[in-house]
Amino acid sequence: MTMAGFEALENVSSEDLFTELMRRMDCQNKPEKRIILVGPPGCGKGTQSPDLKRDLCVCHLATGDMLRAAVKAGTEYGRKAKDAMDSGGLVSDDIVVGIISEAVKNPECQKGFILDGFPRTVPQAQKLGEMLQKQGVDIDRVLDFRIPDKVLVERIEGRWIHMPSGRSYHTKFHPPKVAGKDDVTGEPLSKRGDDNAAALVKRLEAFHAQTAPVIDYYRTSGKLHVIDANKPKEQVATQVKQAVA
Repeated sequence: MTMAGFEALENVSSEDLFTELMRRMDCQNKPEKRIILVGPPGCGKGTQSPDLKRDLCVCHLATGDMLRAAVKAGTEYGRKAKDAMDSGGLVSDDIVVGIISEAVKNPECQKGFILDGFPRTVPQAQKLGEMLQKQGVDIDRVLDFRIPDKVLVERIEGRWIHMPSGRSYHTKFHPPKVAGKDDVTGEPLSKRGDDNAAALVKRLEAFHAQTAPVIDYYRTSGKLHVIDANKPKEQVATQVKQAVA
């Protein structure tokens, strides 16, 4: 470890260091898990992901975050993605799968990952499967968060997000301890630009059209677990834990 690393540790309390050490020891005994979360905007994936990530000792891979990180880091696929975006084109499925293949090699993904926001189409699911097969692994579970469209409007319009971590809050259903502040860091929360009723209708139409075949694709593999997301978050969490056990 560098001197800068030691100096950083000096600012961490002994209690926090011990807690992290115990967490890492516990993680060593965890089985590997590779999980896909599927669901419409506002279904609760963002609320459940942090606890699921902690309990399974896996990393959380959100497509948009991975894409931005790869471009910023200048990785091989990040450069390809940047070239595509700079030219006004779409980032191809091959590039996105390549970015995922880079991300899953990170140390925090040693025990597996939660993949959120991908795949959205059957060809993407097939390319993802081919990539993982080359690494000698496969998807273990696909959690399908089901909730009526009409319930999502209220959820979406009241949603606030801590952008750096992806932690999600809601003014009514899951408010932060301090209004407008992340519970963990105290940093400001933000609203996504498309978190409104008009945008939601278009997003739901696209979701149902694209993702329904993906759900059928994974159902035939026996890996699909339906989550009734129209429940209090504690009951949803119980369903999630049972599904990944």
